[in-house]
Amino acid sequence: MEGLDPRRFGLVCAAAALVAGATVAGCAQQVEGIATPNAAEATSYRADASSSSAAATSSQVAAARDKAISDNCTLFPGVTGIGVSKYNEFVDAHDNNAPDYDAKRDGAVTALDDAADQVEGGVNTAGAQLPEELKTKFVAYVDAARALSKATREMTYTSPVGPLNDASKRVNDARNAVRDACPS
Repeated sequence: MEGLDPRRFGLVCAAAALVAGATVAGCAQQVEGIATPNAAEATSYRADASSSSAAATSSQVAAARDKAISDNCTLFPGVTGIGVSKYNEFVDAHDNNAPDYDAKRDGAVTALDDAADQVEGGVNTAGAQLPEELKTKFVAYVDAARALSKATREMTYTSPVGPLNDASKRVNDARNAVRDACPS
């Protein structure tokens, strides 16, 4: 058996290198013209990008709205419940001519004002994320609680109770409206 002739092997390798070099050189030639994007694909890409951006923005807006609703609706019953309890204690003291009448009245005023301030603070913090319909109900409660606080502050044993009862009814109506509007 005859071995490989190094000269022939060298000649075959040189010929293969020339063919490969010519192929590569042929592919490296510059193509004349100006590169432009495919207009249809570019338009489609822009539409997809815009759609994705809009969906992300919409999702963020919905999440902020849900958080604002949850934060305010969760806070509301506890904060306003304290005002109701303190007000009811004052009414009992008034009805029974209790010796701690002034303290109960002042406690009710403070609790009603605190509830109004906290609800108003939550609405202000939520800003535009809180749906307008719900915001209107919270603001109606704030106004009613402040009016009841004022009427309570002005009460004495001899004051007529009609204005106090009217203000109390407005607070109850406003609380119920908020509770009905908040998700369960």
